[in-house]
Amino acid sequence: MPLRQDMGGWSGRVDGIDGAQGRRWHQVVAPAGAQGTEPGTVLLGFACDAGVVRNQGRAGAAEGPSALRRALANLAWHGRPGDRLYDAGDVTCEGGELEAAQLEYAAAVQRLIEAGHTPIGLGGGHEIAWAGYQGIARALAGQPRLARLGVLNIDAHLDLRSPVEPGRGTSGTPFLQIAQARATAGLEFRYFCLGASEAANTPALLERAASLGVEVVLDVEAESASVESRLRTFIAGSSALYLTVCLDVLPASVAPGVSAPAALGVAPQRVMALLRTALEACGHRTPQGKLLLADVAELNPACDPDGRTARTAARIVYELAGFSRSRPVR
Repeated sequence: MPLRQDMGGWSGRVDGIDGAQGRRWHQVVAPAGAQGTEPGTVLLGFACDAGVVRNQGRAGAAEGPSALRRALANLAWHGRPGDRLYDAGDVTCEGGELEAAQLEYAAAVQRLIEAGHTPIGLGGGHEIAWAGYQGIARALAGQPRLARLGVLNIDAHLDLRSPVEPGRGTSGTPFLQIAQARATAGLEFRYFCLGASEAANTPALLERAASLGVEVVLDVEAESASVESRLRTFIAGSSALYLTVCLDVLPASVAPGVSAPAALGVAPQRVMALLRTALEACGHRTPQGKLLLADVAELNPACDPDGRTARTAARIVYELAGFSRSRPVR
């Protein structure tokens, strides 16, 4: 299933009177894949909710990438000279063939990382995480950076479920799939889940997390001043980082457009502060930066009538991209 690429969705306000200082993302983004493309940040959609459906969640996240691009289009551009933003299009899931879509997404992630880009995945269900990890593992095969890869998941759910049918994962299984793949390869499983809800994770899942050595910060603990220190320690001990944000970590009033809205959640300001801590700790957009791949998962436009979840997701992607005046100079 080839990548579906359509730049027609990138449109929005134009403040021509301000020249280059008035540009927005839709005026800067370029299609990925051209010969001689300089390394940059590449948006890659995963138009799939087959894993959500298998996990008995609310369908609709397959339209997430399109809604997210529309919300991104009007963001102000604060990139510096030399910053590059590309759109690689969408991997689509046809006929519920989740595993095939995950392999195609993994191949795209692999190509982008090997070309020196930093991909940002636009979900789509959280089954994007198993697809993204497979791309990282292929891109770093045989390299020391794969040995102590850190997986940071900002999420209300641990997503460590065992598949009901062997070999058929869901949006609730990706981190167990990653753990099993790393065990098979003789690699350490380093997983930090930030914002998990005890009420949304069964004792079996919490016990599985403990047995796998997962570091967990519950939603009710997220305001603690110690969390930043724990994040920094985790990232310092990681050879590289995969960062994934599930929108259901946010309160339902902020992010209703997800598969499983949170009854409590972590306040968006706190999520943003912790996200910034993680990106600063991994040296994002510096020559020594550890971030290999990031993504935002579970945007469901069908449950987001006023677009508030999409706008929040766009703000998170803005942070992940790092086109900000406050980021370190290279």
